Amino acid sequence: MPADRDRIPLALYVHLPWCVRKCPYCDFNSHRAPAQLPETDYVDALIRDLDHDLPLAGGRPLVSIFFGGGTPSLFSAEAIQRILDSVRARLPLATDCEITLEANPGAAEQARFAGFRQAGVNRLSIGVQSLNDQALQRLGRIHDAAAARDAVASARAAGFDNFNLDLMYALPTQSTTDADADLQALLSTAPPHVSRYQLTLEPGTAFHARPPTLPDSEAAWTMHRRGARALTTAGLRAYEISAWARPGFESRHNRNYWLFGDYLGIGAGAHGKLTDREGHILRRAKQPLPNLYRRDPVTPAAEHRVAPDDARFEFLMNGLRLTDGFDRHCFETRTGGDWARLLRELAPAMDRGLVESHAGGVRCTALGGRHLDTLLTDLLPSAA
Repeated sequence: MPADRDRIPLALYVHLPWCVRKCPYCDFNSHRAPAQLPETDYVDALIRDLDHDLPLAGGRPLVSIFFGGGTPSLFSAEAIQRILDSVRARLPLATDCEITLEANPGAAEQARFAGFRQAGVNRLSIGVQSLNDQALQRLGRIHDAAAARDAVASARAAGFDNFNLDLMYALPTQSTTDADADLQALLSTAPPHVSRYQLTLEPGTAFHARPPTLPDSEAAWTMHRRGARALTTAGLRAYEISAWARPGFESRHNRNYWLFGDYLGIGAGAHGKLTDREGHILRRAKQPLPNLYRRDPVTPAAEHRVAPDDARFEFLMNGLRLTDGFDRHCFETRTGGDWARLLRELAPAMDRGLVESHAGGVRCTALGGRHLDTLLTDLLPSAA
């Protein structure tokens, strides 16, 4: 049976592709900013893009909006206001709609925080990455630890009580003691949400071409395990493999991704996942080059319908990342899949102690979470 579009939440992702400088580990669609950002032209293109995709929204309210990049905080508060005003004029917003904007520490950007708040942004995601100056230099970041702390203080002063801090571990030459100290420095700022993830060398990045010396896998696992204990002790709960939050501060936008919700994607290189009226799932990617996107924001660079077996696997790939897993209702309405068949496919993983039944659904065990990549490989449609 097809997915039930009317019961699938809808989010909006807005990609703002420019950065002051490309970080050597970054494989996102980001580009060095010109001396003068083409804000007006780019926002015009975003609005045309949104208008073109509106029929796919099906009149559903937006549960969240996320400005990602790149470095969205390079844009003026007026540009963000114009985008949000255009969205509100075209789509209903849930009364508790979460509106997040990614920001990097930096004095010029911090001065805009109050303007972003006034425009309607109610959550920030700040790319701290480390609070060790030497580590930041090795990562190619343009800020130092003091600027990161100032960014957190500026966010609070602007009225943001809901924000995320990104932190990386297993950095070049980093020891487990260094990683512990870095996390404790971050926790001293009392963040309501932390995204903590391991540095990996992604193809196409400068680090992949010229690899730095990274901690080995055993040291990286120790950093993860000790960090998990420290975050729990600080009162944050792991609700996803790399996401920790105080109660009520979980990212609604990211949870929508992980639970296979729908999302419109506008902007250069933005990806979207939409369910049509017949319940078929469509994935679409926009033109990644900003200048080409500005000229033609409505012609997708790629588009395909997701086959039923692939939809089931994509759901598992995301849903099993969540600490609480997922339930039958969510699986059936968002994939159109058969629950009994899914349980049969998961039976070998349950027998091995990797997956367990939980509150009318399924979730990974602690062992399964550690070996999630292997588990998902076993569940690939071709391996079924």
